[in-house]
Amino acid sequence: MSKILFQGDSITDVGRPRANDNGKGEGYPLLVTAQLGFQNPGEYEFINRGISGNRSIDLLSRVKADFINLAPDYISILIGVNDVWHEIASHNGVSCKNFERNLSMLFDEIFEALPDVKIMMLEPFVLKASATEGNWDEFRSETVLRAQAVKRLCEKYNMRFIPLQDKFDEACKKAPEAYWASDGVHPTPYGHELIANAWIEAFNEIK
Repeated sequence: MSKILFQGDSITDVGRPRANDNGKGEGYPLLVTAQLGFQNPGEYEFINRGISGNRSIDLLSRVKADFINLAPDYISILIGVNDVWHEIASHNGVSCKNFERNLSMLFDEIFEALPDVKIMMLEPFVLKASATEGNWDEFRSETVLRAQAVKRLCEKYNMRFIPLQDKFDEACKKAPEAYWASDGVHPTPYGHELIANAWIEAFNEIK
């Protein structure tokens, strides 16, 4: 049985239980688990260790306990928007330079311990809605910089990059931004379905 680990911030967490790894939260990890588990009974174990509020530095701080010790076969990571948001809101964010550095150290440790693991990186994204519109230009430009860093790292470490911003932007032509991400950051059920579809498409190409 192959083990799939979901990592990230609140977009991945989405209310997952902390007592055990049985619950997947109410977002895209649950949708992925339901579809892959239905299509491939007994082939995969799914673990969600996303933590609301996490930044790149927080992922790095728990690389041993929540990555390496779990010994996954596949790792899915969505991180970056809090590195921007926390700086705008409370001057406790992570610069783009340090964001890329933190993730480089994270990957170095993971691949040293788990050389055969496959990592998929989801692109950080942001939409214009209640939490972001007041500082929209900074939110968008800084999130784009984090997305570019993620793409560079995927090329460097031979990981799968999953684009999301363009998919959300295209979806916003069909319905308002808040339809897909209620506050511009946290996806609605429809936004999580968008992420899950992109995730499964990418996973089917690397498994």
